[in-house]
Amino acid sequence: MKYRYEQLEQLDKQYVWHPFTQMKSYIEEKPLIIEKGKGSYLYDVEGKKYLDGYASLWVNVHGHSDPELNEVLHEQIGKISHSTLLGSANVPSILLAKKLVEIWGGNLSKVFYSDTGAAAVEIALKMAYQYWQNIDPVRYKDKNKFISLKEAYHGDTIGAVSVGGMDLFHRIFRPLLFERIEVPSPYVYRMDEYGDEKEIVNYCLTKLEETLEQHHSEVAGMIVEPLVQGAAGIIVHPKGFLKGIEKLCRKYNILLICDEVAVGFGRTGTLFACEQEDVQPDIVCLAKGITGGYLPLAATLTTEEIYSAFLGDVHENKTFFHGHTYTGNQLSCSVALKNIELIEKRNLVSDVQQKAHALAGKLQKLYELPIVGDIRQKGLMIGIEIVKDKKTKEIFDRSEQIEHKIILEARKRGLIIRPLGPVITFIPVLAMTDDELKTAVDIIFYSIAEMVSIKQF
Repeated sequence: MKYRYEQLEQLDKQYVWHPFTQMKSYIEEKPLIIEKGKGSYLYDVEGKKYLDGYASLWVNVHGHSDPELNEVLHEQIGKISHSTLLGSANVPSILLAKKLVEIWGGNLSKVFYSDTGAAAVEIALKMAYQYWQNIDPVRYKDKNKFISLKEAYHGDTIGAVSVGGMDLFHRIFRPLLFERIEVPSPYVYRMDEYGDEKEIVNYCLTKLEETLEQHHSEVAGMIVEPLVQGAAGIIVHPKGFLKGIEKLCRKYNILLICDEVAVGFGRTGTLFACEQEDVQPDIVCLAKGITGGYLPLAATLTTEEIYSAFLGDVHENKTFFHGHTYTGNQLSCSVALKNIELIEKRNLVSDVQQKAHALAGKLQKLYELPIVGDIRQKGLMIGIEIVKDKKTKEIFDRSEQIEHKIILEARKRGLIIRPLGPVITFIPVLAMTDDELKTAVDIIFYSIAEMVSIKQF
């Protein structure tokens, strides 16, 4: 049975509860209903096409309906779709674990699978805490806290929310959360009073060291999004901040957890963001781009030292009691393997570097608009901060929904993007062409300009 748009709209509004969406507002608007995708484009049920400027929530690498990814998925379905990893193994999960360790190319040697970035973080937190307890539950009995950055976002499970720092998303759940310790993040655009980039980094690292001096005996680890705080509004950290965190974690015997969920697999211009400052975390979380945007999969990688702390006789209860029904799923792992192969074969990382450099020049045009306060970019992660006043950096009142109106205007013009608070984010499919990227920037420009016209700036 072929459903008409009107029928699907009714069913959607009747039955579906959308994530991170105020449904009262949603049901008052005409929803975008996607039917298919090809390359950099998504197509709705009425046949209109849109550039995927959100990479379908930051996951798509090679484009939609890639023939080679399709082929390996079909091939795996012909063998088996799923069997449990609890007490048994499967071929794709073994080969993918080997490949992940190889491409990380550093100190990480063990892979624990899950289904989402938030789950990868949850695993990392539990792993870090239990590591200290397995080593010496008496000496390290107080190591039960985690440090994270102001405006941190690490996912939506209770553990991941506990180490989050975004008041809008997290405050309602505060009574359910365990305690975290917050340290400042170098949000350069809004930290003029601390000086230039270097001075802001020094300030943030000094505050971190003061915190570690006071709390290191009770801190199990520090979790950080390397180079870019994505959900916070594409806050790009200046050079040296991540390396400074690593040095302080080593100095105070704190496990360093790097959440590469959003920034991994080429998004920032290197395969992994940590490469850019030669940082070797104790635990790293991977997801999003790991399957090229095809299937849910995540991985938590750690060191031989941490893994060894969980080895013991059954009666010692050192086992890591964590797992998911679809842990190490064959379909997801086989597509992830092919995705990595294609990243290498198609020279995707160097291609992203070239496109990011060209895109940086095109984005400067947006500064001509009186409500564009800041443009932040790392690789193919772009945040455009919308302000009411460029001098004071005052933002529009949330009730005006300026950013939402901008993305609706962009949708009319054939581009799907999303806002994060006062920030318009542009996170394109990594394989998007130069011409498609230029078209997207033009649409963003004219969509913001339309709001300028309406507000009569």
